[in-house]
Amino acid sequence: MHVISNSPLQHPPADYCPPGSERWFTIPEGLDAGKTLFYYDYATSAGDTPQRTVLFVHGNPECSYTYRKIRDALIASGEPLRIVAMDHIGLGLSDQADFEMVDFHHAANVLQLVRHLDLQNVTLVTHDWGGPIGIGALIQEPERVGALLVMNTTVFPMPSDGYTYTNYPFPWLPWYLTASLIPDALWGGVAAAVVCHAHPQGTAPFLASITKWLGKHASRSIAQDGPEYVFSQMLRSPANARSSKRNVRQTPVWGYGYRYEDARHGAQDNHAFYLRIQGNISQCWGPSGRNIPVCGYFGQWDACGKDSVIAQWHKALPQMTDNTHRFPGIGHFIEEYKGAEMAASILAMHERS
Repeated sequence: MHVISNSPLQHPPADYCPPGSERWFTIPEGLDAGKTLFYYDYATSAGDTPQRTVLFVHGNPECSYTYRKIRDALIASGEPLRIVAMDHIGLGLSDQADFEMVDFHHAANVLQLVRHLDLQNVTLVTHDWGGPIGIGALIQEPERVGALLVMNTTVFPMPSDGYTYTNYPFPWLPWYLTASLIPDALWGGVAAAVVCHAHPQGTAPFLASITKWLGKHASRSIAQDGPEYVFSQMLRSPANARSSKRNVRQTPVWGYGYRYEDARHGAQDNHAFYLRIQGNISQCWGPSGRNIPVCGYFGQWDACGKDSVIAQWHKALPQMTDNTHRFPGIGHFIEEYKGAEMAASILAMHERS
């Protein structure tokens, strides 16, 4: 694949996207106007016109490659689908960030891409910060969405019980502190470790894994044909690392709203962004609105996977109650483990609707 952006990930693996599906979008408006955003756009069947579009929206520190197992299972199913996934600015193959971006910045870019492609009958698939990003974008034009799958994400104020990102994965090393403790130059090693290897584990194996991948990132010894290479290399630039870290700094107030000062653009505030999501999601997509099929997958060794977060989803979108899958033995990055099952759930939602 020929990469035309200034991403530090210039040599993606062969399965980064389906052959011939790579596309590049120049963002027309907003703080990222003029930047190049990578996405892929793939029709699973040449003979049948796809009636549905599956739109994958990723979080941090990941990119569209995090959805490869779900994508490949959908392709193998033979169902006629259009599959679209993007890399947010500062991640994956898209241009590097030039300021510290959070959810509402990425949502603005996603909405511009959706409008550019005029996506309709969308099955929206979201993980991590992709929840607020994807839902925050599409809630502005909710008629485009026909089904929703969420995994280890929330758009609601994080409950204070159990795991939060101030005591997870360990009280002595909460996730939000890693942004201050790990230098920018090593941040890609953190991404390689947590995206691919953050299953439930004790202190000793966790420290061993982090140390291993920090060392491999620093020595540039991560094999290019593996997912760890993708998630580490895309964050090798200091600008991308700092932007990724800003999302981590936000985790203690996930869903409440967050204000910070950016060196380039000044005060940034996403309180109104969250209020719009929380005030509209039920009436747009719940039983009193379009009543779309909704499915949830939650690895429960994680703050976004605990029962109190799931209960918030059920209250807002009660049709999800009978389509919720809990996995106590899986951590935050559940798509690394349950891709085939999620693909089956997507197809089942299509049948129901």
